[in-house]
Amino acid sequence: MDPSTTLPPAVTLAVLAAAVTHAVWNAIAHGIKDQTLAFALIGVGGIVAAIPLIIVAAGPRSACWPYLLASVAIHVFYVLLLMQCYRLGEFSQVYPLARGVSPLVVTVLAAVFVGEHLALPQIAGVVVVSAGLAALVFGGRRPGRAAFLAAVGTGLTIAAYTTVDGVGVRLSHSPGGYVAWLVLLESLCVPMFALVRRRDVLLKQPPRVLLSGLAAGALSLLAYGLVLWAQTRGELAPIAALRETSVIFAAIIGTLVFREPFGRTRIAATIIVVGGILLLNVG
Repeated sequence: MDPSTTLPPAVTLAVLAAAVTHAVWNAIAHGIKDQTLAFALIGVGGIVAAIPLIIVAAGPRSACWPYLLASVAIHVFYVLLLMQCYRLGEFSQVYPLARGVSPLVVTVLAAVFVGEHLALPQIAGVVVVSAGLAALVFGGRRPGRAAFLAAVGTGLTIAAYTTVDGVGVRLSHSPGGYVAWLVLLESLCVPMFALVRRRDVLLKQPPRVLLSGLAAGALSLLAYGLVLWAQTRGELAPIAALRETSVIFAAIIGTLVFREPFGRTRIAATIIVVGGILLLNVG
Protein backbone atom coordinates (compact mmCIF):
# COMPACT_ATOMS: atom_id res chain seq x y z
CA MET A 1 0.00 0.00 0.00
CA ASP A 2 1.21 3.47 -0.83
CA PRO A 3 1.81 5.45 2.41
CA SER A 4 1.24 8.74 0.59
CA THR A 5 -2.41 8.03 -0.11
CA THR A 6 -5.21 9.19 2.16
CA LEU A 7 -7.77 6.86 3.63
CA PRO A 8 -10.85 6.38 1.42
CA PRO A 9 -13.92 8.23 2.76
CA ALA A 10 -15.77 4.97 3.45
CA VAL A 11 -12.85 3.74 5.54
CA THR A 12 -12.66 6.99 7.47
CA LEU A 13 -16.38 6.92 8.24
CA ALA A 14 -16.22 3.26 9.29
CA VAL A 15 -13.36 3.92 11.72
CA LEU A 16 -15.10 6.98 13.16
CA ALA A 17 -18.23 4.88 13.70
CA ALA A 18 -16.07 2.26 15.39
CA ALA A 19 -14.58 4.97 17.62
CA VAL A 20 -18.00 6.08 18.83
CA THR A 21 -19.14 2.50 19.36
CA HIS A 22 -15.96 1.62 21.21
CA ALA A 23 -16.29 4.57 23.57
CA VAL A 24 -19.91 3.63 24.31
CA TRP A 25 -19.24 0.00 25.20
CA ASN A 26 -16.27 0.97 27.37
CA ALA A 27 -18.44 3.51 29.17
CA ILE A 28 -21.03 0.79 29.81
CA ALA A 29 -18.28 -1.47 31.18
CA HIS A 30 -16.98 1.29 33.44
CA GLY A 31 -20.50 2.01 34.68
CA ILE A 32 -20.90 -1.51 36.07
CA LYS A 33 -19.06 -1.37 39.38
CA ASP A 34 -18.18 -5.06 39.56
CA GLN A 35 -15.66 -5.32 36.71
CA THR A 36 -15.56 -9.13 36.68
CA LEU A 37 -19.33 -9.10 36.27
CA ALA A 38 -19.14 -6.38 33.60
CA PHE A 39 -16.65 -8.21 31.41
CA ALA A 40 -18.38 -11.55 31.95
CA LEU A 41 -21.59 -10.05 30.57
CA ILE A 42 -19.69 -8.36 27.74
CA GLY A 43 -18.12 -11.71 26.91
CA VAL A 44 -21.51 -13.41 26.78
CA GLY A 45 -22.87 -10.61 24.61
CA GLY A 46 -19.92 -10.97 22.26
CA ILE A 47 -20.45 -14.72 22.01
CA VAL A 48 -24.17 -14.32 21.30
CA ALA A 49 -23.42 -11.78 18.55
CA ALA A 50 -20.53 -13.78 17.08
CA ILE A 51 -22.34 -17.09 16.56
CA PRO A 52 -24.80 -15.85 13.88
CA LEU A 53 -21.94 -14.06 12.12
CA ILE A 54 -19.91 -17.28 12.03
CA ILE A 55 -22.87 -19.00 10.40
CA VAL A 56 -23.45 -16.41 7.66
CA ALA A 57 -19.90 -15.11 6.99
CA ALA A 58 -17.32 -16.85 4.84
CA GLY A 59 -14.85 -18.86 6.87
CA PRO A 60 -11.41 -17.27 7.32
CA ARG A 61 -8.62 -18.93 5.32
CA SER A 62 -6.20 -21.25 7.10
CA ALA A 63 -3.23 -18.88 6.65
CA CYS A 64 -4.75 -16.40 9.13
CA TRP A 65 -5.29 -18.80 12.03
CA PRO A 66 -1.86 -18.44 13.68
CA TYR A 67 -2.47 -14.68 13.80
CA LEU A 68 -6.05 -15.11 14.97
CA LEU A 69 -5.04 -17.42 17.83
CA ALA A 70 -2.17 -15.12 18.81
CA SER A 71 -4.64 -12.23 18.87
CA VAL A 72 -6.99 -14.23 21.11
CA ALA A 73 -4.18 -14.63 23.67
CA ILE A 74 -3.27 -10.93 23.49
CA HIS A 75 -6.93 -9.92 23.83
CA VAL A 76 -7.24 -11.97 27.04
CA PHE A 77 -4.35 -9.99 28.57
CA TYR A 78 -5.94 -6.79 27.23
CA VAL A 79 -9.24 -7.49 28.98
CA LEU A 80 -7.52 -8.34 32.27
CA LEU A 81 -5.50 -5.12 32.15
CA LEU A 82 -8.52 -3.06 31.13
CA MET A 83 -10.45 -4.41 34.10
CA GLN A 84 -7.62 -3.22 36.34
CA CYS A 85 -7.69 0.21 34.67
CA TYR A 86 -11.35 0.68 35.47
CA ARG A 87 -10.87 -0.49 39.05
CA LEU A 88 -7.98 1.89 39.67
CA GLY A 89 -8.67 5.10 37.76
CA GLU A 90 -11.19 7.54 36.32
CA PHE A 91 -12.71 6.59 32.97
CA SER A 92 -11.75 9.87 31.28
CA GLN A 93 -8.10 9.42 32.30
CA VAL A 94 -7.23 5.73 31.99
CA TYR A 95 -9.19 5.27 28.77
CA PRO A 96 -7.38 7.98 26.73
CA LEU A 97 -4.02 6.95 28.18
CA ALA A 98 -4.56 3.31 27.20
CA ARG A 99 -5.73 4.27 23.73
CA GLY A 100 -3.07 6.95 23.31
CA VAL A 101 -0.09 4.63 23.70
CA SER A 102 -1.26 2.54 20.77
CA PRO A 103 -0.71 4.78 17.68
CA LEU A 104 2.97 5.39 18.43
CA VAL A 105 3.67 1.70 18.98
CA VAL A 106 1.59 0.59 15.99
CA THR A 107 3.54 2.99 13.78
CA VAL A 108 6.78 1.27 14.76
CA LEU A 109 5.39 -2.27 14.60
CA ALA A 110 3.76 -1.69 11.21
CA ALA A 111 7.03 -0.36 9.81
CA VAL A 112 9.11 -3.24 11.19
CA PHE A 113 6.79 -6.20 10.65
CA VAL A 114 4.40 -5.13 7.88
CA GLY A 115 6.64 -2.80 5.87
CA GLU A 116 4.25 0.17 6.08
CA HIS A 117 6.15 3.46 6.28
CA LEU A 118 4.30 6.70 6.92
CA ALA A 119 4.76 9.93 4.98
CA LEU A 120 6.04 12.94 6.94
CA PRO A 121 2.57 14.50 7.50
CA GLN A 122 1.34 11.20 8.93
CA ILE A 123 4.36 10.90 11.24
CA ALA A 124 3.63 14.43 12.44
CA GLY A 125 0.02 13.41 12.95
CA VAL A 126 1.02 10.52 15.22
CA VAL A 127 3.17 12.84 17.33
CA VAL A 128 0.42 15.48 17.55
CA VAL A 129 -2.24 12.91 18.48
CA SER A 130 0.02 11.53 21.21
CA ALA A 131 0.69 15.03 22.55
CA GLY A 132 -3.02 15.81 22.61
CA LEU A 133 -3.82 12.58 24.41
CA ALA A 134 -1.13 13.28 27.00
CA ALA A 135 -2.72 16.66 27.66
CA LEU A 136 -6.16 15.03 27.83
CA VAL A 137 -4.95 12.60 30.47
CA PHE A 138 -3.12 15.08 32.66
CA GLY A 139 -5.50 18.00 32.23
CA GLY A 140 -7.40 17.03 35.35
CA ARG A 141 -6.39 15.05 38.39
CA ARG A 142 -3.41 12.85 37.56
CA PRO A 143 -3.90 9.08 37.66
CA GLY A 144 -2.17 7.17 40.42
CA ARG A 145 0.91 5.08 39.71
CA ALA A 146 -0.98 1.79 39.60
CA ALA A 147 -3.66 3.19 37.27
CA PHE A 148 -0.97 4.74 35.06
CA LEU A 149 0.96 1.48 34.71
CA ALA A 150 -2.21 -0.52 34.03
CA ALA A 151 -3.26 1.94 31.33
CA VAL A 152 0.17 1.89 29.64
CA GLY A 153 0.19 -1.91 29.73
CA THR A 154 -3.28 -1.90 28.19
CA GLY A 155 -2.02 0.41 25.45
CA LEU A 156 0.83 -1.95 24.61
CA THR A 157 -1.57 -4.88 24.26
CA ILE A 158 -3.80 -2.74 22.01
CA ALA A 159 -0.82 -2.02 19.75
CA ALA A 160 0.12 -5.70 19.69
CA TYR A 161 -3.30 -7.02 18.72
CA THR A 162 -3.84 -4.18 16.24
CA THR A 163 -0.70 -5.19 14.35
CA VAL A 164 -1.34 -8.94 14.57
CA ASP A 165 -4.94 -8.55 13.43
CA GLY A 166 -3.93 -6.18 10.65
CA VAL A 167 -1.90 -8.99 9.12
CA GLY A 168 -4.33 -11.76 10.04
CA VAL A 169 -7.48 -10.14 8.65
CA ARG A 170 -5.78 -9.48 5.30
CA LEU A 171 -4.81 -13.14 5.06
CA SER A 172 -8.32 -14.26 6.05
CA HIS A 173 -10.12 -12.75 3.02
CA SER A 174 -13.15 -12.60 5.34
CA PRO A 175 -13.21 -9.74 7.87
CA GLY A 176 -16.61 -10.88 9.15
CA GLY A 177 -15.50 -14.46 9.67
CA TYR A 178 -12.22 -13.36 11.27
CA VAL A 179 -13.79 -11.00 13.80
CA ALA A 180 -16.55 -13.49 14.63
CA TRP A 181 -14.11 -16.29 15.48
CA LEU A 182 -11.83 -13.86 17.29
CA VAL A 183 -14.62 -12.50 19.50
CA LEU A 184 -16.06 -15.97 20.13
CA LEU A 185 -12.74 -17.43 21.29
CA GLU A 186 -11.52 -14.44 23.28
CA SER A 187 -14.87 -13.99 25.02
CA LEU A 188 -14.96 -17.41 26.67
CA CYS A 189 -12.49 -16.87 29.52
CA VAL A 190 -14.12 -14.26 31.77
CA PRO A 191 -17.68 -15.69 31.54
CA MET A 192 -16.36 -19.17 32.39
CA PHE A 193 -14.49 -17.77 35.41
CA ALA A 194 -17.57 -15.85 36.52
CA LEU A 195 -19.81 -18.90 36.20
CA VAL A 196 -17.46 -20.95 38.35
CA ARG A 197 -16.53 -18.33 40.97
CA ARG A 198 -19.26 -15.66 40.85
CA ARG A 199 -22.43 -17.49 39.80
CA ASP A 200 -24.39 -16.22 42.79
CA VAL A 201 -23.51 -12.62 41.91
CA LEU A 202 -24.53 -13.10 38.28
CA LEU A 203 -27.93 -14.49 39.22
CA LYS A 204 -28.69 -11.60 41.59
CA GLN A 205 -28.15 -8.81 39.05
CA PRO A 206 -31.15 -6.71 37.97
CA PRO A 207 -32.25 -7.03 34.33
CA ARG A 208 -30.95 -3.54 33.54
CA VAL A 209 -27.37 -4.52 34.39
CA LEU A 210 -27.61 -7.82 32.54
CA LEU A 211 -28.99 -6.23 29.39
CA SER A 212 -26.51 -3.36 29.39
CA GLY A 213 -23.59 -5.76 29.71
CA LEU A 214 -24.88 -7.98 26.91
CA ALA A 215 -25.44 -4.93 24.69
CA ALA A 216 -21.87 -3.79 25.36
CA GLY A 217 -20.62 -7.18 24.17
CA ALA A 218 -22.51 -6.88 20.90
CA LEU A 219 -21.23 -3.32 20.45
CA SER A 220 -17.65 -4.49 21.01
CA LEU A 221 -17.97 -6.95 18.12
CA LEU A 222 -19.41 -4.24 15.87
CA ALA A 223 -16.70 -1.74 16.80
CA TYR A 224 -13.80 -4.08 16.15
CA GLY A 225 -15.41 -5.57 13.08
CA LEU A 226 -15.50 -2.11 11.50
CA VAL A 227 -11.83 -1.58 12.33
CA LEU A 228 -10.80 -4.94 10.88
CA TRP A 229 -12.72 -4.23 7.69
CA ALA A 230 -10.94 -0.88 7.46
CA GLN A 231 -7.55 -2.57 7.94
CA THR A 232 -8.10 -4.53 4.74
CA ARG A 233 -8.42 -1.23 2.84
CA GLY A 234 -5.92 1.09 4.51
CA GLU A 235 -2.67 1.22 6.45
CA LEU A 236 -2.54 0.16 10.07
CA ALA A 237 -1.05 3.25 11.75
CA PRO A 238 -3.41 5.92 10.31
CA ILE A 239 -6.39 3.68 11.07
CA ALA A 240 -5.13 3.04 14.61
CA ALA A 241 -4.74 6.78 15.21
CA LEU A 242 -8.09 7.65 13.62
CA ARG A 243 -9.72 5.07 15.84
CA GLU A 244 -8.39 6.97 18.84
CA THR A 245 -10.95 9.70 18.24
CA SER A 246 -12.81 7.43 20.64
CA VAL A 247 -10.99 9.27 23.44
CA ILE A 248 -12.85 12.45 22.53
CA PHE A 249 -16.20 10.69 22.77
CA ALA A 250 -15.04 8.95 25.95
CA ALA A 251 -14.12 12.28 27.55
CA ILE A 252 -17.54 13.67 26.68
CA ILE A 253 -19.23 10.57 28.09
CA GLY A 254 -17.08 10.79 31.22
CA THR A 255 -18.25 14.36 31.76
CA LEU A 256 -21.93 13.90 30.94
CA VAL A 257 -22.51 10.47 32.46
CA PHE A 258 -19.91 10.02 35.19
CA ARG A 259 -19.66 13.72 36.18
CA GLU A 260 -15.89 13.68 35.67
CA PRO A 261 -14.28 17.11 35.09
CA PHE A 262 -13.52 18.24 31.54
CA GLY A 263 -12.33 21.87 31.64
CA ARG A 264 -10.45 24.12 29.26
CA THR A 265 -7.32 21.96 29.21
CA ARG A 266 -9.25 19.00 27.87
CA ILE A 267 -11.04 21.15 25.32
CA ALA A 268 -7.63 22.27 24.03
CA ALA A 269 -6.38 18.67 24.08
CA THR A 270 -9.37 17.56 22.02
CA ILE A 271 -8.61 20.23 19.41
CA ILE A 272 -4.99 19.04 19.26
CA VAL A 273 -6.12 15.43 18.75
CA VAL A 274 -8.41 16.47 15.90
CA GLY A 275 -5.52 18.37 14.29
CA GLY A 276 -3.31 15.31 14.53
CA ILE A 277 -5.97 13.13 12.98
CA LEU A 278 -6.25 15.56 10.06
CA LEU A 279 -2.49 15.33 9.54
CA LEU A 280 -2.69 11.56 9.55
CA ASN A 281 -5.05 11.69 6.62
CA VAL A 282 -3.00 14.11 4.50
CA GLY A 283 -1.56 12.41 1.43
